[in-house]
Amino acid sequence: SVDCSFSRGVCDWKQDADDDFDWNPADRDRGDGYYMAVPAFVGHKNDKGRLNLLLTDLRPKSSYCLIFSYRLAGEKVGKLRVFLANKKSAPVWEENKGKDEKWRTGKIEIFQGAETTNSVTFESERGKGKTGEIGVDNVILISGPCPED
Repeated sequence: SVDCSFSRGVCDWKQDADDDFDWNPADRDRGDGYYMAVPAFVGHKNDKGRLNLLLTDLRPKSSYCLIFSYRLAGEKVGKLRVFLANKKSAPVWEENKGKDEKWRTGKIEIFQGAETTNSVTFESERGKGKTGEIGVDNVILISGPCPED
Protein backbone atom coordinates (compact mmCIF):
# COMPACT_ATOMS: atom_id res chain seq x y z
CA SER A 1 0.00 0.00 0.00
CA VAL A 2 1.09 3.56 -0.66
CA ASP A 3 0.56 6.22 2.00
CA CYS A 4 -0.52 9.49 0.36
CA SER A 5 -1.54 11.28 3.55
CA PHE A 6 -0.34 14.84 3.74
CA SER A 7 1.87 14.91 6.84
CA ARG A 8 4.28 12.16 5.85
CA GLY A 9 2.98 10.75 2.59
CA VAL A 10 5.22 9.87 -0.31
CA CYS A 11 2.79 10.95 -3.02
CA ASP A 12 2.86 13.86 -5.40
CA TRP A 13 0.04 16.34 -4.65
CA LYS A 14 -0.56 19.40 -6.85
CA GLN A 15 -3.01 22.29 -6.57
CA ASP A 16 -4.97 22.77 -9.79
CA ALA A 17 -3.97 26.06 -11.42
CA ASP A 18 -7.27 26.47 -13.33
CA ASP A 19 -9.68 26.30 -10.39
CA ASP A 20 -11.17 29.05 -8.20
CA PHE A 21 -9.34 28.49 -4.90
CA ASP A 22 -6.72 26.27 -3.23
CA TRP A 23 -6.99 23.63 -0.55
CA ASN A 24 -4.94 24.48 2.53
CA PRO A 25 -3.29 22.49 5.31
CA ALA A 26 -5.23 22.46 8.61
CA ASP A 27 -3.92 21.14 11.92
CA ARG A 28 -5.45 17.96 13.26
CA ASP A 29 -7.26 18.14 16.61
CA ARG A 30 -4.84 15.72 18.23
CA GLY A 31 -1.88 17.69 16.93
CA ASP A 32 -0.32 14.81 14.94
CA GLY A 33 0.21 16.38 11.55
CA TYR A 34 -2.35 18.01 9.31
CA TYR A 35 -5.07 17.37 6.75
CA MET A 36 -6.15 19.36 3.69
CA ALA A 37 -9.23 21.56 4.01
CA VAL A 38 -11.38 24.18 2.37
CA PRO A 39 -13.23 26.47 4.82
CA ALA A 40 -16.91 27.04 3.94
CA PHE A 41 -16.47 30.79 3.45
CA VAL A 42 -13.77 30.56 0.74
CA GLY A 43 -14.89 31.70 -2.72
CA HIS A 44 -18.37 32.26 -4.12
CA LYS A 45 -21.22 29.78 -4.44
CA ASN A 46 -20.39 26.99 -6.93
CA ASP A 47 -16.68 27.93 -7.06
CA LYS A 48 -14.46 24.86 -7.19
CA GLY A 49 -11.07 23.99 -5.73
CA ARG A 50 -9.17 20.95 -6.99
CA LEU A 51 -6.34 19.00 -5.43
CA ASN A 52 -4.67 16.47 -7.74
CA LEU A 53 -2.92 13.30 -6.66
CA LEU A 54 -0.46 12.34 -9.39
CA LEU A 55 -0.10 8.59 -9.72
CA THR A 56 2.89 6.91 -11.27
CA ASP A 57 3.86 3.28 -11.60
CA LEU A 58 0.33 1.85 -11.58
CA ARG A 59 0.35 -1.40 -13.51
CA PRO A 60 -2.02 -1.77 -16.48
CA LYS A 61 -4.79 -4.36 -16.12
CA SER A 62 -4.64 -4.25 -12.32
CA SER A 63 -7.10 -3.08 -9.71
CA TYR A 64 -6.43 -0.71 -6.85
CA CYS A 65 -8.43 0.71 -3.99
CA LEU A 66 -8.21 4.35 -2.95
CA ILE A 67 -9.23 4.77 0.70
CA PHE A 68 -9.50 8.20 2.32
CA SER A 69 -10.99 10.03 5.28
CA TYR A 70 -13.28 12.96 4.61
CA ARG A 71 -15.45 15.38 6.52
CA LEU A 72 -18.16 17.78 5.45
CA ALA A 73 -18.77 19.92 8.52
CA GLY A 74 -21.34 22.71 8.60
CA GLU A 75 -24.71 23.37 7.05
CA LYS A 76 -24.82 23.81 3.24
CA VAL A 77 -21.04 23.48 3.18
CA GLY A 78 -20.94 22.25 -0.42
CA LYS A 79 -19.83 19.10 -2.23
CA LEU A 80 -16.80 16.87 -2.27
CA ARG A 81 -16.22 14.91 -5.47
CA VAL A 82 -13.50 12.56 -6.67
CA PHE A 83 -12.57 12.25 -10.35
CA LEU A 84 -10.24 9.82 -12.09
CA ALA A 85 -8.11 11.31 -14.86
CA ASN A 86 -9.30 8.90 -17.54
CA LYS A 87 -12.99 9.57 -16.69
CA LYS A 88 -12.90 13.36 -16.40
CA SER A 89 -16.57 14.00 -17.17
CA ALA A 90 -18.31 12.27 -14.26
CA PRO A 91 -17.19 11.93 -10.66
CA VAL A 92 -16.53 8.38 -9.43
CA TRP A 93 -17.53 9.45 -5.90
CA GLU A 94 -19.55 12.35 -4.48
CA GLU A 95 -20.83 13.48 -1.08
CA ASN A 96 -22.85 16.63 -0.55
CA LYS A 97 -23.73 16.88 3.09
CA GLY A 98 -22.36 15.88 6.43
CA LYS A 99 -24.73 14.40 8.99
CA ASP A 100 -22.38 15.67 11.69
CA GLU A 101 -18.79 16.83 12.04
CA LYS A 102 -17.37 13.29 12.17
CA TRP A 103 -14.72 11.96 9.83
CA ARG A 104 -15.92 9.18 7.52
CA THR A 105 -14.19 6.78 5.18
CA GLY A 106 -14.54 6.83 1.40
CA LYS A 107 -13.44 3.99 -0.88
CA ILE A 108 -13.04 3.99 -4.65
CA GLU A 109 -12.16 1.05 -6.86
CA ILE A 110 -9.70 1.97 -9.59
CA PHE A 111 -9.42 -0.60 -12.34
CA GLN A 112 -6.53 -0.10 -14.69
CA GLY A 113 -7.37 -1.09 -18.24
CA ALA A 114 -4.88 -0.70 -21.04
CA GLU A 115 -4.89 3.04 -20.26
CA THR A 116 -3.73 3.68 -16.74
CA THR A 117 -5.18 6.34 -14.46
CA ASN A 118 -2.44 8.89 -13.90
CA SER A 119 -4.21 11.12 -11.41
CA VAL A 120 -7.05 11.35 -8.92
CA THR A 121 -8.68 14.73 -8.29
CA PHE A 122 -10.41 15.76 -5.07
CA GLU A 123 -12.78 18.61 -5.93
CA SER A 124 -14.49 20.82 -3.39
CA GLU A 125 -17.48 22.86 -4.55
CA ARG A 126 -18.52 25.83 -2.44
CA GLY A 127 -22.05 25.72 -1.06
CA LYS A 128 -24.18 28.45 0.52
CA GLY A 129 -22.85 27.88 4.04
CA LYS A 130 -20.78 30.42 5.94
CA THR A 131 -19.29 28.07 8.56
CA GLY A 132 -17.64 24.68 8.57
CA GLU A 133 -15.23 23.08 6.14
CA ILE A 134 -14.61 20.24 3.74
CA GLY A 135 -11.60 18.15 4.72
CA VAL A 136 -9.65 15.20 3.31
CA ASP A 137 -7.02 13.11 5.10
CA ASN A 138 -5.34 9.70 5.31
CA VAL A 139 -5.33 8.97 1.60
CA ILE A 140 -4.03 5.45 0.98
CA LEU A 141 -3.74 3.47 -2.24
CA ILE A 142 -3.66 -0.32 -1.97
CA SER A 143 -3.39 -2.87 -4.73
CA GLY A 144 -6.30 -5.24 -5.22
CA PRO A 145 -10.02 -4.70 -4.73
CA CYS A 146 -11.38 -2.61 -1.84
CA PRO A 147 -11.78 -4.59 1.40
CA GLU A 148 -15.26 -5.13 2.75
CA ASP A 149 -16.00 -3.26 5.99
